[in-house]
Amino acid sequence: MRYAYFLGCVTPYRCPGIEKATRNILKMFGIEVLDIRGASCCPAPGVFGSFDLLTWIAVAARNIAIAEDMNADIVVTCNGCYATLSDAIYLLNNNKNLKKKVNDILKTIDREYRGTAKVKHIVDVLNVDVGYQNIGKMVKHPLGGIKVAVHYGCHFLKPSRLRKHGSSEHPILLDKLVEVVGAKNVNYQRKQMCCGAGGGVRSGNLDLAQSYTKKKIESMVNAKADCVVTPCAFCHFQFDTGQIELNRRIGYKYKLPVVFITQLLGLAFGMSLDNVGLHINQTSVESLKNKI
Repeated sequence: MRYAYFLGCVTPYRCPGIEKATRNILKMFGIEVLDIRGASCCPAPGVFGSFDLLTWIAVAARNIAIAEDMNADIVVTCNGCYATLSDAIYLLNNNKNLKKKVNDILKTIDREYRGTAKVKHIVDVLNVDVGYQNIGKMVKHPLGGIKVAVHYGCHFLKPSRLRKHGSSEHPILLDKLVEVVGAKNVNYQRKQMCCGAGGGVRSGNLDLAQSYTKKKIESMVNAKADCVVTPCAFCHFQFDTGQIELNRRIGYKYKLPVVFITQLLGLAFGMSLDNVGLHINQTSVESLKNKI
């Protein structure tokens, strides 16, 4: 089994620890990870798609076409990238006129969208391709001492008619991955609330974005969570950097460690904090050390 790893922008530039952990975890399960050389921004679904739909989908189709030329399906670690690429495939495969317009654009750079590649979120790869049983077999250090607040993010779940991840209001996929490595899920208010970053909110209205982050983190801390676990690089960045920003601006005191799902698995598999890239985080993860 092999996947073309679409990194997007946030993972390599803001959260390289996510890439490190993801590559290591997939390798442990015998999954070959291919680089999509020449890939660009996905581009972001809310911002780019709102201004120019054709350009947005043409850029997405170009990225997909590169993977098609590699004869590989795509794996992503960002909900925004997942939304853009999977929605682009849906739109192109169900609209011949749109597909022709996009391919007319791609023809100018000797590319063609054929519709042969699939896009999978890392959570789907772990749940379906790897499976809970195989994940459980790899656990060397059960994380029974850690209480986790799971954050799914918006684009992983919605629109539910396209995502097919079960209930968008009561999702369980990420929770089950947390449980299989021995950690405890905690219920908290605003679990389905946006992290504050997406849809251009962070770049357009930082105060509003930070207010969302503050409410989310407060809910997690009030539920006695030891960390927040995310499946999205942008959500990860918002929680990680957002806490630092809040500390500077309003004297915010919470320092909740932010852990990507593959980083959590890596810890359970016996990898060190450095080997899963958590040492790169801006918000300290020191409080986790005594609980692992």
